[in-house]
Amino acid sequence: MGSLSGKTAIVTGSSRGVGASTAKLIAAEGAAVVINYRAKAPRANKVVKAIEEAGGRAVAVQADLTEAEGQQALVDAAVSNFGSLDLLVLNASGGMETDRGEDYALRLNRDAQVGMLEAAAAVMPEGSRVVYVTSHQAHFIDTVPTLAAYEPVAKSKRAGEVALREKIPALAQKGIDLIVVSGDMIEGTITATLLDRVEPGAIEARREEAGKLYSVDEFAAEVAAMATADVETGHTELVGGGKGFID
Repeated sequence: MGSLSGKTAIVTGSSRGVGASTAKLIAAEGAAVVINYRAKAPRANKVVKAIEEAGGRAVAVQADLTEAEGQQALVDAAVSNFGSLDLLVLNASGGMETDRGEDYALRLNRDAQVGMLEAAAAVMPEGSRVVYVTSHQAHFIDTVPTLAAYEPVAKSKRAGEVALREKIPALAQKGIDLIVVSGDMIEGTITATLLDRVEPGAIEARREEAGKLYSVDEFAAEVAAMATADVETGHTELVGGGKGFID
């Protein structure tokens, strides 16, 4: 019996990267998982297959998180397939895309996060938890500058975190916790690759300053751990510390 046995989770943006790894880890702890993807069904189905082959339960659901219909589709899938919704991992983010409109970063990293939270909270029982995944570059953007290419994304993710934190009192009345997990640049992610392409050497420079950058699987393990960690609502877990940000 895992620590999440009998629970159901939604992990947004879970067809690859940190989201996929997180989904597999919480499934291994007994949670039934809704795997979310926007466009690449084969990748999402591959994650579902891996979970099922390991003895877990999962379903892949296409949903654009910037649309209310997409947010509700994920919630409906959790309830209809598995009977409940107890854990929401807000992992999906973006904004460096060039074909989604100038306001896409804010729509995805702030508005969609709040919309997804509100849709999920409507059915989540007392004792449920929401885990918001962000980066040090976004969490500390008000006090520590980041790479110019990433600044619009960082500011929109910070706006998303602030907007979610404003929901803590209302969530508390329902017995729902909100936990924030902030990590440094993650080796092997799409964002890190794009940043290094725009500003060559950026990843190596950050690795030297931080001393270590987490891999996708290492960071996902920290995110998954926060699903059941004994911490108070509003807690921020700084993965790997905050060298260069808080010292």
